[in-house]
Amino acid sequence: MARIKRFKAPKVSTVIGQGTAITGNVEFSGGLHLDGTVKGNVGGEADTQSTLTVSEQGRIEGDVRVDNLILNGTVVGDVYANERVELATNARVSGTVYYRLLEMAMGAEVNGKLVHTEEQEPRMLGHDGGTPPTDDSERDEQA
Repeated sequence: MARIKRFKAPKVSTVIGQGTAITGNVEFSGGLHLDGTVKGNVGGEADTQSTLTVSEQGRIEGDVRVDNLILNGTVVGDVYANERVELATNARVSGTVYYRLLEMAMGAEVNGKLVHTEEQEPRMLGHDGGTPPTDDSERDEQA
């Protein structure tokens, strides 16, 4: 029987502490641990095995684009994970979660879609999950 390789998160190089609120986008490489609040998008540098850990007190109001996400707090926005998403017991996501590997504990909530992808850069779905109209006649009919 094949043994599943256990994920080892990179060393945390940045901490946003409880009681700290950041308004604006946050870009990082390596590991970021969030106990505070970010009102903006959070993104990890490409090809750095960027790992975002959000504690129970942590909250993000914006999109998340990382290689790995370990979530026990709240995200109000879409999540784009190139590798894995771990949703712990207190995880709350209001938005679409794009993932390659997903681990979800009992009690975690996703109020949106779960989209499995093998692509490096996940495609965004249209508002109805379909493709947008391509010719002018379809657009005129919808108006």
